[in-house]
Amino acid sequence: MAQDPQLLAQAMAGDINAFQQLFSAFQPQLRSFLYRLTADRHDAEDLAQDTFVRAFANIASFRGEASLKTWVFRIGSNLARDFLRQRKPWPIDAQDQAKSLAESRPDIQAAFVRTHLNDSRGAYEVREHIDFCFTCIGKTLPIEQQIALVLKDMYDFRRHEIAEVLGLTEGVVKHLLHSARKTLGEVFYQRCALVNKQGACNQCSELAGIYNPRQARHAALRKIEMVAAAERSQDVAHLYALRAELVRFIDPLRSSGADLQDVIMQCTRVAVGEKGHL
Repeated sequence: MAQDPQLLAQAMAGDINAFQQLFSAFQPQLRSFLYRLTADRHDAEDLAQDTFVRAFANIASFRGEASLKTWVFRIGSNLARDFLRQRKPWPIDAQDQAKSLAESRPDIQAAFVRTHLNDSRGAYEVREHIDFCFTCIGKTLPIEQQIALVLKDMYDFRRHEIAEVLGLTEGVVKHLLHSARKTLGEVFYQRCALVNKQGACNQCSELAGIYNPRQARHAALRKIEMVAAAERSQDVAHLYALRAELVRFIDPLRSSGADLQDVIMQCTRVAVGEKGHL
């Protein structure tokens, strides 16, 4: 959606209400983007608020060489990179660690069940857990690769826009995307039991059996296009593309299972030592 030039002029003149109207057009996407980077709702919300404040404080410096959305995402990405600088990338087996932790902790199991039964977004869908998995495995990447990949494959940013967000050339962005997709494609193929019968992780199907048993049989028989494709081919890049297309544009903060997937995410953060408790 094109930005309103009159609103933009008012915002650049210091009208915070005009800026809020412009910002609100992409605020949900910014929040979900920041959640994918931080894996924490509160951190994502704080960073989104900081982005708003920083962007409005500097709106007079906006030159229109990129869209306002791209300019704001650059501010948000820089804040996220600074925030995450002291955190380590996640291990590839983070979900295995989370599963072991949950199995050893009745209180965590109870939190899963309570969220599923009582929260408004506590539904379980395999597709949403595959999205959860995408975020977890994405957090094993260097932060620049993660940002480039999420912006391109989840939010359909163009390469030149990603270059603007990251302050890099399009050539470097192209390399980042190639490396990130290659890494994730190989990790998914090696670990995911949906596309490789030798894969170590079958968490989405196991959780479906617990929280959505009606879906479990259907999911086991006809799981998604990438499962059928895996039976025909072992093209890792193609299977990655099908996975990305499957979860593209899911909002991990507002989907029907967002609350359940978030409590599983927080369990994962505890398991990898990123937080002390749920």
